[in-house]
Amino acid sequence: FVAACHAAAARGLVRCSSGNMSCRLDGNRMLATATRSWMERLTADDVVLCDIAGGQALDGKKPTAEIAFHAAILKTRPDVNVVLHFQSPFATALACRQKRVRNFFVIPEIPFYIGPVVWVPCLTPGTKELAAAVTKAILKHDLAIMANHGQVTVAEDFDHAIQNAEF
Repeated sequence: FVAACHAAAARGLVRCSSGNMSCRLDGNRMLATATRSWMERLTADDVVLCDIAGGQALDGKKPTAEIAFHAAILKTRPDVNVVLHFQSPFATALACRQKRVRNFFVIPEIPFYIGPVVWVPCLTPGTKELAAAVTKAILKHDLAIMANHGQVTVAEDFDHAIQNAEF
């Protein structure tokens, strides 16, 4: 998990404490980045053990502010093991566009690895409303753009999640 966070940061997908990641351990538990942690220098102390049912920390640490959508996605998508919320400069610029792009199939990797991309309206980070909107969007998509915020992608493994974010 720590190595995957370092890899995402090394590829420029996150800046400072922006962005977060989670991964399924089993049917009931997940790992998530701690609140305000920097993925580029993440250590085991910055990893939080949480329950998937509601995103509560099981180890006394404080998870990312976006834990609600991480937990809800892993709960509702048994085919998904990794959730990556990223805010690279390009992802952020795209998310802040007033005119919404509808067709992202500009390179063959998008339809092949990701499929259709969905937009989530601008909602306050860390809120129940954002978590509900992202979770609903990800039910049938593997990448959601959160307006004025960044993107969320899901995959079976770390490599695929990071690859989705790159594309």
